[in-house]
Amino acid sequence: MNFGFTTRFAPSPTGEMHLGNAYSALFAYKRADKSRGGNFLLRIEDIDSSRCKSKFETSILVDLEWLGISSDTTIRRQSEHLDDYALAVKKLKNQGLIYPCFCSRSDINAINNAPHKSRITVYPGTCRNLDRSEIVDKISVGKNYSLRLDVKESLNRLGKITWYDRKKGLQAVKPELFGDIIIARKDTPTSYHLAVTVDDHLQNINLVTRGDDLEPSTGIHRILQKLLGFSEPEYEHHKLIFDNDGERLSKRNKSATISSLRSSGIPSYQLIEALLDGNDERLLDLLDRTAE
Repeated sequence: MNFGFTTRFAPSPTGEMHLGNAYSALFAYKRADKSRGGNFLLRIEDIDSSRCKSKFETSILVDLEWLGISSDTTIRRQSEHLDDYALAVKKLKNQGLIYPCFCSRSDINAINNAPHKSRITVYPGTCRNLDRSEIVDKISVGKNYSLRLDVKESLNRLGKITWYDRKKGLQAVKPELFGDIIIARKDTPTSYHLAVTVDDHLQNINLVTRGDDLEPSTGIHRILQKLLGFSEPEYEHHKLIFDNDGERLSKRNKSATISSLRSSGIPSYQLIEALLDGNDERLLDLLDRTAE
């Protein structure tokens, strides 16, 4: 009998793999529990053609191999499945739940940064009730726009939505954390949220693992799953890894890359043990030794 999970690791090839990525990959790989019939899948999230590079994908695959991680099925690349996302957008359009938004990022930031506003950047629904003629005029003159999901109307139809977290138990979706989210853009057929939801469904993912910082996204994905008729996976959000200065390890702060650690001569098993034993001090000590 199969007691394992089908999990996935889904990096974006916009830079070299860092320690935070490695921890996420190892966490998902371990949770799959292949010894009990589970499966671990690899997905490359390469929709953003301006930032995603083939050299980074190659580097990620080499790093994963060094860590002893491989996919149990053919690697899915989002850029090769645009029709799947277009079909999902069409389904949402047919339900009358998508509307064009002409607000720029700066427009939304200006509203959210006004006095007494929340620090969380949430779209305020400015374009939700635009007249049809105004929409046609804006599109006809070539104004940029995104397609947003009417979350309020979606929840009016669906009612209360919950999701199961393996650590916290049953959780309720909190739409105030995200507002009307982007589904696609004028020149981009999908958003991160829509693509992830469609991919997890098509790849039969039944346990989604990711960092605590992405927990608010779970509510978005549960709404989309319900609207699109997809099954509900379980979720488990893991801790983030911080350096000695309290900064999260990520590409943005040029954290130690897996390729640089590999080149330093550190055995992969030592890094794996340091990442998975839950002791950040042990990991940072290991990094200090390799930097000497």
